[in-house]
Amino acid sequence: MKKLTIGAIKKRKEALPLVMITAYDAIFARLFSESADIILVGDSLNMSFGGNPDTLSVTMDQMLYHTNAVCKGAPDTFVIIDMPFGTYTDETSAFNNAMRVYRETPADAVKIEGGADKANIIRHLTANGIAVCGHIGLLPQAFRAEGGYKIKGKTEDEALSLICDAQAVEAAGAFCMVIEGVKADVAARVAKSVSIPVIGIGAGNGVDGQVLVFSDMLGFYEPFVPKFVKQYINGAKKVKEAVAAYTIEVQNREFPDENYIY
Repeated sequence: MKKLTIGAIKKRKEALPLVMITAYDAIFARLFSESADIILVGDSLNMSFGGNPDTLSVTMDQMLYHTNAVCKGAPDTFVIIDMPFGTYTDETSAFNNAMRVYRETPADAVKIEGGADKANIIRHLTANGIAVCGHIGLLPQAFRAEGGYKIKGKTEDEALSLICDAQAVEAAGAFCMVIEGVKADVAARVAKSVSIPVIGIGAGNGVDGQVLVFSDMLGFYEPFVPKFVKQYINGAKKVKEAVAAYTIEVQNREFPDENYIY
């Protein structure tokens, strides 16, 4: 599959929906590269990969490490890296950290949470050669300030605020944006309000693409399944069954047999 350019991604607006999925290592990145248009190295790795309760403690060094692994596994897939919490509080810190991404990894773009309040940051980055994917709606990095993970777009005021955020992100130079945890009808309005692709997660089908965390979509994470996640395979069950079969064969001295020895 040919690697998309930013121009090609923009042309998918109101066309063939974009397919985005998270990955954190070379093995899964290689598997996903056959189907995904975009791989997101999400700060969600702090939870699904690192076992932490939220995304906030992941560091820039950790994100760079995982991004390099993903890029090695999927060199022909467009890769976006989440900017970690606290790495883009002002224009200078945002630029310095984004420059680390470009200098130390082959990633194609960075993703920043926030709408109109982060427009100056996005504008500064894009003006200095950094490709930016926006992220509006439910912002995981802001969950403590908001008192939890709260669905957006429940009122007309919230809907208009989201449209304002999307337009500000576009005007600042972002080439696409993620919209998370937003009522489906409002997300569709937001997508219609801008000319760049809007990729949804928990935001219905009226947008320009979808993204899911791979461990959710493949059924690896058992403690909790968000309402918006469809599990396409019960990965946890299949892995447990495989490891259980391996255990039995080892204990019964059935593995390795003559087919697996030198």
